[in-house]
Amino acid sequence: MKQVVLKIDVERTKSTIAPEIYGQFSEHLGRCIYEGIYVGEDSKIPNVRGMRKDVVEALREIRMPVLRWPGGCFADEYHWKDGIGAKEERKRIVNTNWGGVVENNHFGTHEFMDLCAQIGCEPYIALNMGSGTVQEAADWIEYMTYDGDSELAKQRKRNGQEKPWKLKYIGVGNESWGCGGSMEPEYYADCYRHYRTFCRNLSGNELFPVACGPNGEDYHWTDVIMPRLKTTLRRSVYIIIHFLRETGSTREVPRSLMKRSIIRRFARHFAWKKS
Repeated sequence: MKQVVLKIDVERTKSTIAPEIYGQFSEHLGRCIYEGIYVGEDSKIPNVRGMRKDVVEALREIRMPVLRWPGGCFADEYHWKDGIGAKEERKRIVNTNWGGVVENNHFGTHEFMDLCAQIGCEPYIALNMGSGTVQEAADWIEYMTYDGDSELAKQRKRNGQEKPWKLKYIGVGNESWGCGGSMEPEYYADCYRHYRTFCRNLSGNELFPVACGPNGEDYHWTDVIMPRLKTTLRRSVYIIIHFLRETGSTREVPRSLMKRSIIRRFARHFAWKKS
């Protein structure tokens, strides 16, 4: 029998896979947040400040690098000020994207940041571009990351978080071609540039804004937005590609996602960064 010997030279490496590619996504969809992650401090289910211990331990075990919240489609109807302060005083809202259920907003910014700290992952906040405002987005960033004497920073402190959080990833638009506003790519690119202008780096915190990429193989979206995004303050451009698949679906991954063609397409748009 012919013997085959495989030798692995660990000293010769070509590249490193960014851990963020294994990031996860959380949304107020079904029981993902309420009951799935958050059960409240008074629950009989073992928890730490309302977070299920079994879920946190499972997510720690897989060494999840980054977690996005509050969506998804839900992000574009979520108003962050409804989810801070005393839980009994938080505004109850209708989740119009997922079943029309009424939510009590007991899981908000502080709870999400606490969840990420318990897991040991980077938080990724998706801003509300669909039904929110630039001012609302800028205020949220200030509330989370500013270490000065502003009213929003003082409000954060009154709500129990003395020091600002460190936040890297900030989503500027989610599925903006669909549930995030049914936008045309030209309009989205203008909105992205507007919002990103006010995504300020405060108190030494550096943000990495993430743009909404195409829906599957929608090359037109990519070709329209990329030239517009890369001129935004000459800052790095991050983009998320969407390919959605249902459980049990027979829909195949688009061949283009497994070919070099899509990589070349993005590389062509990013070539300006080399100069």
